[in-house]
Amino acid sequence: MITPEIVNDQYIVQVANENHLRLAETICHEMEESAKARGTGIAKRSPIYVMEKMLEGKAIIAMTLSGDWVGFCYIETWEHGKFVANSGLIVHPEHRKSGIATRIKAKAFELSRKMFPNAKIIGITTSLAVLKINSDLGYQPVTLSELPGDDAFWKGCQTCANFDILTRTNRKHCLCTGMLYDPEEHKQEEKTENWNFLKESSLYERWMRIKNRILLRLSPTDRSRSRKANRELESVA
Repeated sequence: MITPEIVNDQYIVQVANENHLRLAETICHEMEESAKARGTGIAKRSPIYVMEKMLEGKAIIAMTLSGDWVGFCYIETWEHGKFVANSGLIVHPEHRKSGIATRIKAKAFELSRKMFPNAKIIGITTSLAVLKINSDLGYQPVTLSELPGDDAFWKGCQTCANFDILTRTNRKHCLCTGMLYDPEEHKQEEKTENWNFLKESSLYERWMRIKNRILLRLSPTDRSRSRKANRELESVA
């Protein structure tokens, strides 16, 4: 059982249930507006899909103690439970920069480990803030080839503004960074040094600038430039 958590005497973070179904449409709307504002994509989901996650016990929701919606995240599984993704993290604009996103992700991570203890937990993001949260939870940056090969997983990216980059590079490169938590590796984590986000964040920012320069300038119809960009990326990686 995942215990609800009171945060700063202001919020409650818990597994979503049937009492939260009424919020599904609001959550989906905020996901869409946030993606538009950033010019990138959270995979678009319907209110029905979000409701299903709530009823399955595969979603985390944050509320104020007075009952207002604050934030949300849900769990998806791929390849028969081999991979788990904590997806769709969204926080109401009035509560951003409060630290609540970190608590939602931590609770979703806890739920994932409880429900699927042997699964690799994965994520893809363009957000430096989400990258830091994931790093603190023990995720490591990985190549996209280490993520699920299931077409259904990548279908979720189709609503992203940068999906054409992913398809042009045969899922080798994108503006998103792939991240993975491997429970087997963490059984021996005392023997190795975890990736230090604060130490390496400047390197990540430089890498993101390189990806933006190369990937965003590509034209879908310009095959020669696409091939050249792929060679440049491989030399950088």
